[in-house]
Amino acid sequence: MIKVLPVQTNFRFMHLAWLWALLSGTATVAAVFLTVWPFTPPCGGLNCGVDFRGGTVLELSSPRPIDLERVRTTLSGIGMGDVQPQAFGSPNDAMVRFETPESANPAQAVESAKAELVKALGPLTFKRTEVVGPKVSGELFRNGFLALGLGVLMMMTYIWFRFGLTFGLGAAAALLHDVLLTFGLFAVTGMEFTLTSIAAILTIIGYSVNDTVVVLDRIRENLRKYKRMPLGQVIDLSINETLSRTAITGVTGMMALGVLAAFGGEALFGFSVAMIFGIVVGTYSSFFVAASVLMGLGVRRGEEEAEPLKPARA
Repeated sequence: MIKVLPVQTNFRFMHLAWLWALLSGTATVAAVFLTVWPFTPPCGGLNCGVDFRGGTVLELSSPRPIDLERVRTTLSGIGMGDVQPQAFGSPNDAMVRFETPESANPAQAVESAKAELVKALGPLTFKRTEVVGPKVSGELFRNGFLALGLGVLMMMTYIWFRFGLTFGLGAAAALLHDVLLTFGLFAVTGMEFTLTSIAAILTIIGYSVNDTVVVLDRIRENLRKYKRMPLGQVIDLSINETLSRTAITGVTGMMALGVLAAFGGEALFGFSVAMIFGIVVGTYSSFFVAASVLMGLGVRRGEEEAEPLKPARA
């Protein structure tokens, strides 16, 4: 399949740089709005899991199909707030999330919930039980987003020192674009947002920066080599030269993540889907966002001095 890819392409990416900037800006603003709307703490438009909201998750298995409505009425009847049962795999399996009352002991409330479910549904097997108190969930929420913010800041600082201000602004725009669109993905799809999702976004940050650095480094090399070529043509040439490498890397990653999404179970599904989405938008942003910002700001050619050629040895 690799041999099918052309060795050299000649696409004019910067011919519609204004269009890419408009599309990316619109998508980013929409993603931010969907993430924070409605303005209800702690997660706004995100479907936060037990990690951030606090509460309990039970995974049930029964010899016969489970009546989800009966699960909801049973737990609501003993004072468990916001009961959310859902089918999980076969009709005989289910997952239920509920918030334990703040005045109750979490461990006792869970045991009481299990006993009531057994009374209402008959013999049950509890495959998974996760309990997170409101204080712990608040700490996890703060620490998770602190780690995410520090990761973004450190990556942006590295690119600024590595490439200079103009290149750094382009890479920073691409990085923020990828992070915010990934948040938008969770808001639109309603996938559960947990600590695993934070890990996925941190991984996307690393992938996005790696991809962007490859493109920007090639642009800088070509600016030294072709001093009189217009900036748009230099950027197009650089992207075309790195296109096959980026395509192969992205497809390889998506193949592995596709298998993980299909067979990794519910716990890893959101992580895998977010990573696949991150690879796609990370590749897009390296070509169209970072390069478009660089095209708009311009580059002072005097900053890129040509390297003297060494004489060949006989």
